[in-house]
Amino acid sequence: MLHIIKCQHLISLQDNQESVYIRKGQNMKKIMIASDIHGSALYFRELMEAWKREAADRMLILGDILYHGPRNDLPAEYAPKKVISMLNPLKENLLCVRGNCDTEVDQMVLDFPILADYCFLDMDGQTIFATHGHVYNPQNPPMLKNGDILLNGHTHIPACKRFTTESGAKCTYMNPGSVSIPKEKSQHSYMIVENGVFEWKNMEGKVYHTWKKDTHC
Repeated sequence: MLHIIKCQHLISLQDNQESVYIRKGQNMKKIMIASDIHGSALYFRELMEAWKREAADRMLILGDILYHGPRNDLPAEYAPKKVISMLNPLKENLLCVRGNCDTEVDQMVLDFPILADYCFLDMDGQTIFATHGHVYNPQNPPMLKNGDILLNGHTHIPACKRFTTESGAKCTYMNPGSVSIPKEKSQHSYMIVENGVFEWKNMEGKVYHTWKKDTHC
């Protein structure tokens, strides 16, 4: 079961943004994790179908929601306004962190907060540090303790790897890959967390990797 501790700004862009992101006592049995939608209406519709099929309690989006980004080719059916119209009705089910392609203008058109730079989640006593990955990543990790999980998007490459911080903490790096622009021949994908088990799935719902505590990636 997941318990949300806190989501936090590194730099506050709106005076009330931080308070919006402090959520306590919200327990969830099942959470969907997705990242790097980049304004693709086609692949967001596929994600919506997966959302309905999975019947998750919440969706955590790890940033880069609407803008395709100058380093990327346009994704299939690039239509940010269509994505906005599908996202806003889900606002009560969404938790988001800011990607490097997300800005104040994106926040203006979305009915839920997206500008927190990181989020702490507690899963049965195990800490998950969720952030897009352009600031904190395995090469530049935040302050983590032994056994913590660093959850990133940004690379568009699914991942599950062990790494050790400079302080000697042995941690796990996870990445769901990209919804719309997967790289290195990976699949369009998302993750599901339920009962302490992490699953990587393609858009059809087929599991292609599984991880749980005290197992190797």
